[in-house]
Amino acid sequence: MKVALIGVTGRVGSRLTTELLRRGHTVTGIARDVSKMEAKPGLRLEAADVNQGKTLAPLLSGHDAVISASRFVSTNPAQVISAVKKAGVPRLLVVGGAGSLEVAPGKMLVDTPEFPEAYKPEAFGGIEYLKALRSEKTLDWTFLSPSAEFEPGERTGTYRIGGDGLLIDDKGRSWISMEDYVIVLIDELENPKHSRQRFTVGY
Repeated sequence: MKVALIGVTGRVGSRLTTELLRRGHTVTGIARDVSKMEAKPGLRLEAADVNQGKTLAPLLSGHDAVISASRFVSTNPAQVISAVKKAGVPRLLVVGGAGSLEVAPGKMLVDTPEFPEAYKPEAFGGIEYLKALRSEKTLDWTFLSPSAEFEPGERTGTYRIGGDGLLIDDKGRSWISMEDYVIVLIDELENPKHSRQRFTVGY
């Protein structure tokens, strides 16, 4: 598949690139500054502002899907959604956040006392992105939320899939490595099972 990856230089974006190339897909990597990345076979790099829809759309044209892995605090979801639709790309997959996952009916993780204050702007940005997707009438989208702890780690290939609720293991921990997360997102790209849905992954 031809995949446009917004936020290619980030921690998740770089891991998505590695996994996509490993599976034989071709990638157009997009970020404001791509100078620190090296082009590889199957990877083309383009510098662009994700919030400038008019310049972003032409870079997305001709792809089978777009993956958005940029930070929510610096991303206008309306601009991304508009650019994807204008480019005629049928699918948008979003690297989501955990803050919007429910810990009880109607109660999100971001609303718990333990949620770090420093992470709230990014969490609320993710919530707004998800709202924008859920109000979208035509685009085929998927929003994959990680677990509460989301850091670089091992590629185990073993995990659980959930819906809107936060996944917690038998020791009370909610976590997933970025390496396993990207497996699940690209599996979804290749074999869609959560069209127009949010889902989550955790151990």
